[in-house]
Amino acid sequence: MKEIVLDTETTGISVKDGHRIVEIGCIELDNLIPTHKKFHCYLNPERKVSEKAFEVHGYSDQFLADKKKFNELSDEFLEFIKDKRLIIHNAEFDLSHLNNELKILGKGKIQNEVIDTLVLAREKFPGSSISLDALCKRYRIDNTRRKKHTALIDCDLLAKVYINLIDQKEPTLNFNTQEKESNNETNKNVLYFKKIVKISEDEKKNHTSYLKTNLKKNYFN
Repeated sequence: MKEIVLDTETTGISVKDGHRIVEIGCIELDNLIPTHKKFHCYLNPERKVSEKAFEVHGYSDQFLADKKKFNELSDEFLEFIKDKRLIIHNAEFDLSHLNNELKILGKGKIQNEVIDTLVLAREKFPGSSISLDALCKRYRIDNTRRKKHTALIDCDLLAKVYINLIDQKEPTLNFNTQEKESNNETNKNVLYFKKIVKISEDEKKNHTSYLKTNLKKNYFN
C-alpha cells in the first residue's frame, strides 16, 4: 500500500473556536521510499491568524489573503490521498481540522487508514519527549531547516522519523537474482553487495597446511 505523510498548519488550535487550515503538505511513499509525488498548498482561511499560530508557522494574514480557498482545492487533495494510508504526527489535530473543512463544504469525513506517529513514539519511548524535534534528535535526523513549522519540511522529517519508528532504517528492493542486479550500474537502491568466491579443494588443503605450520610456530615461540 502506498502511504501519504501529511501535515497541516492552521490559524489556531481548536476548530470549536472557528480556526481553519492555512497550509496542507503531503508526501507520497511507496514501500517507504518517496515517489516524488507531492501535494502542497497555502490556503486563505477566511479569518485572521492567531498570534500564537503566527509565532509557530509565520504565515501572516497579508501573505494568505490572495491564496486559494479550501473549496477550490478539496477535490484535488482528496484524489491525492485516495485509498492510501495516512502517516500523521498527532493525527487527532490534523484530522479534526481537515474534517471540519470538509464538513463546511458538505463533504464526508476522511475514511483512510491512519497511523499516528505520536502514538507509536509514545508506546516506544514512554515518559520521553516525543515532539517531532525530539524524535529527530533521537534518530540523528538533520532538522536545521525547520526554523518554523512548515508543512512540507515537517512531512519530509516525519517520513524519516516514521521509518525509524517502525525499525525500517534502510528501505531496499527485493531482487530475484543477486548476481544479475549487482551488474546493473543504474540501480541506485543497492546499498551493499558481497560476491561469494568458491574455494577449490587444492586451495583448502594448502590453507589447512599453512595454518598447521604457523600455529605450531606461534605456540612454541
